[in-house]
Amino acid sequence: MSALRTLRQVTVTSSRVLTARQLSTTSFRAFPALATQIVSASSSRASSVSARKLGEGSSDIALSQKLTEELNYEKEAEAGTSGAPDFLKAFQEEGVWEISDVLGNDEVALTRKFGNERIRLMFSIADIQGEEEDFQSDHGESESEDSGDEPLHSYPIRVSLSITKTTGPGCLNVDLVAQEGHFIVENVSFYKDAKLGTDLTAESDWKRRGTYIGPQFDTLDVAVQEEFEKYLQERGVNEHVALFIPEYAEFKEQNEYVKWLSNVKTFVDQ
Repeated sequence: MSALRTLRQVTVTSSRVLTARQLSTTSFRAFPALATQIVSASSSRASSVSARKLGEGSSDIALSQKLTEELNYEKEAEAGTSGAPDFLKAFQEEGVWEISDVLGNDEVALTRKFGNERIRLMFSIADIQGEEEDFQSDHGESESEDSGDEPLHSYPIRVSLSITKTTGPGCLNVDLVAQEGHFIVENVSFYKDAKLGTDLTAESDWKRRGTYIGPQFDTLDVAVQEEFEKYLQERGVNEHVALFIPEYAEFKEQNEYVKWLSNVKTFVDQ
């Protein structure tokens, strides 16, 4: 979610709360007749709406207009930027990782080959949405105005790494968190069946939950932790990729949001 959109949502939410409080604490007490009129008008509208046919609600036009306004705002914010952003072009030009991203899907995969190994990194934009919701609930309007001084990509993104080999069975799975340009290893799992370790089906996920996932990484001997981190670095799971993942997740979330606005508006207008 873009920083501008987050700020707008926090400001609008604060305004709504303030307006509701002012109306409830001032208008209704000072003007009891006004409260009676509002209740009466609400009842009339409810009766009118109930009499309408499906697909002809009185709110359809207003909703469509608001969706159009939001869609235009997002397009104006993107004005002057055409094609892939610079950070994505630079990443693709390196030719190390391939990006598998389908519009409408929640997850993104980065894949590469390393000798006889196949390496896959997977992450989801759902982490961005959850972090932004926490931000809006934990910060007031005044605090949000100063948020420009905070790191743009400070939120954590959970990443799942799988490594398989063409020369033998088995799969190494690593649970990581990408945050502020670093990967934090949480735990390392091993599956004798490579298909079980890499399959994205619900059945395989259920089977994986019933297997031993290994110890927490930070409980391992420090020397083992250090060597394992070198093992990942050599395979390109490094600071550069840890910076790229949150940036790409934000880029994808914005594209998905604009597409969502367009799809919902088209449905409402039918």
